[in-house]
Amino acid sequence: MSLEKILIIDDSRVIRARIRDMLPQGNFEVLEAQDGAEGLQLIRQVHPNLVLMDFLMPRMNGWEVLQQLQQDATLWDIPLVVMSGRKEEVTEHVTEPFEYFEFVGKPFERHDLVEAIRSAMAKARQRASKPAPAPVAAGSSAEVAELKQRLKTVEEELASLKRQMGQLVTFIKQRLQ
Repeated sequence: MSLEKILIIDDSRVIRARIRDMLPQGNFEVLEAQDGAEGLQLIRQVHPNLVLMDFLMPRMNGWEVLQQLQQDATLWDIPLVVMSGRKEEVTEHVTEPFEYFEFVGKPFERHDLVEAIRSAMAKARQRASKPAPAPVAAGSSAEVAELKQRLKTVEEELASLKRQMGQLVTFIKQRLQ
């Protein structure tokens, strides 16, 4: 009889241990990875029954892992709980409501984790009843470089607009005093 497998992906050994201790008792094996790249490799090797993943990690972050999972028809329906102390980082990449995964904000208690797992399992069952997504063709390295440059330009423009808005707010506050 094979055990259910739960994969915890987090760059903090302490958090991984804490999550392991919070998991309900059951007939499953808990696997751990310390970053997204190691986690994705384990996901592909063992096809776990549940993934609990931090969003902000070195080497490969949660967003990059999420994209890889969504593009792989053999992995896209694995229940996934994304964990982060900064929900705004997650919503910058994925708008709410989160359809592909469940989110739990750090720090969290055991009941929050258990509820997030239940919700992630329900979302995965809904996805499994739908056809798998078509594979996304990878762009050429020139296209990727061009998109990265465009993104950098947009980020610079956004930073400039934020500075200008801050200056405008300061100016208005001074005038109102």
